[in-house]
Amino acid sequence: MTVEETLAELVSIDSVSKRSNAEIIKYLAARTEALGWRAKTFPYRDERGIEKVNMIAVAGTDAEKIEVELALVGHTDTVPFDAAWTDALRLTERDEKLYGRGACDTKGFIAAALTAIERIDLRKLRRPLALVFTADEEVGCLGAKELADAHALSARYSIVGEPTSLQPMRAGKGYCLAEIILRGREGHSAYPALGASAIFRAARLVRRIEIIAEELKAEQLAAFEPPYTTLNVGIIQGGTAKNIIAGECRFTLEWRPLPGQAAAYLLDLIRAAIEDEKSRDADFDCSLEVIRLDNGMETAKDSALVRLLEEVTAREAGTISFGTEAPQMAEMGAEAVVFGPGNIRVAHRTNEFVPLEELRECVEILSRAIERFCL
Repeated sequence: MTVEETLAELVSIDSVSKRSNAEIIKYLAARTEALGWRAKTFPYRDERGIEKVNMIAVAGTDAEKIEVELALVGHTDTVPFDAAWTDALRLTERDEKLYGRGACDTKGFIAAALTAIERIDLRKLRRPLALVFTADEEVGCLGAKELADAHALSARYSIVGEPTSLQPMRAGKGYCLAEIILRGREGHSAYPALGASAIFRAARLVRRIEIIAEELKAEQLAAFEPPYTTLNVGIIQGGTAKNIIAGECRFTLEWRPLPGQAAAYLLDLIRAAIEDEKSRDADFDCSLEVIRLDNGMETAKDSALVRLLEEVTAREAGTISFGTEAPQMAEMGAEAVVFGPGNIRVAHRTNEFVPLEELRECVEILSRAIERFCL
């Protein structure tokens, strides 16, 4: 089966994150088991009670504990698509580009990995190889975190599939999210002394966070763009009416820490700012809920995997600022590199696509990696 045919079958399976991914895992299990691989599933229930399934397919070892030389990782879930995109689940080709939901992010990588392993004579494997297929990457890398928490796998090297236009990415920022709630006292706006505005309190804290953002620019890694930890207040909500003193105001805070900087470092700075506000206002009522706390990752420039991918792509390894499953693979022992066909800038949008040439080239590159580390 060609890589294009495999991608067409993958795209035809609706695996939007809000649904179960059991169907696509069943397909992947059948494909790998038909080649003599051992497929092990790791089901769990998401917060809405929907069944999600991670899967690890292994070749080259029969041991119960999965320890491999190389793991190829692809997430099976996709973001939603507009109902007006009627061909979202039907792979279509135009101008040497393959269109369909997930074609770029990351079913193209999965199709390339499946095509690459079809070339392997399992009898020639000297070191174990794994394919790792995860759920819920698009909503917080939840499937990969399940695997990491369960110590389901140990890998020496890992290629994490993401659309990087076939440039190896050896380091990435983390991704963190928190919700902060400020409380005040409602009252008639004509008599401000009778109440306390939660919005004013939130504004003071947001200003403190803006100052912290500037201070964080002092610590930089030149390989990143921008080269410092970034943070953003993306949503703010508060108040009930124009003439009522706001009793509550909440906002979301997102930050992307540099590798080597603890994801919780910013939390310590925020908590210190909150305590300082309380020293100025005894009634300053604030709560902070951490929703996501993912550290960054960095694989050394002289890693054998980095050097190989730089050699076969003729491209220097770079860095990324978007979230991936590489930190979870690093937790499981791997020197991880993010890599795959397609461009992240066309992922998640209507008419997402992967260039056909990149897709085919990815098959060759993954084959080279398998040959180098496992054959």
